[in-house]
Amino acid sequence: MIYLYLFITFFQIGLFGFGGGYGMLSLIQGEVVHHWHWMNTAEFTDIVAISQMTPGPIGINSATYCGYTAVHNAGYGGMMAVLGSFTATFALVLPSLILMILISKMFMKYMHTATVQSVFMGLRPAVVGLLGAATLLLMTSENFSTPSENPWQFWISVFLFCATFVGTYWMKINPIRMIMYAGFAGLLLLY
Repeated sequence: MIYLYLFITFFQIGLFGFGGGYGMLSLIQGEVVHHWHWMNTAEFTDIVAISQMTPGPIGINSATYCGYTAVHNAGYGGMMAVLGSFTATFALVLPSLILMILISKMFMKYMHTATVQSVFMGLRPAVVGLLGAATLLLMTSENFSTPSENPWQFWISVFLFCATFVGTYWMKINPIRMIMYAGFAGLLLLY
């Protein structure tokens, strides 16, 4: 019976948990600690700490650990607790999965209409603008230095930025590979 309650609880959290993983944490805590009493506040705090340290979205990681802990605290063994992890994680992701499938179906049906094409034509400059703004926000003296403070670090940083741009845009080098090249070159040249 705990699996059904886990599924319903985390499905509702996935359906109404806006604002990303950190926005879901208060919903998860309210349900698993205060409403269902599957764990205490100290255990939930440990779960949040572990979820932040492990790779992946914090909301999904928290659901995985909460499902495991809830079933384990209910007195079930290890494999049943793993099933609890799967149930909570699947239930949290399911609303987004359903929504994306519906949006994809609608997009595939209407992608060639003039309205949808106009929307995407308008979104392209906005996306480029957002990426440009993020780039400019990262071009600070902490990341690039300044010619007056440390000219060597500044010009090496500018060179690596330009080389990475040319490599990914014109030479079509894989961006992940370029990040590794730039990081390695930065280690060699700056230290």
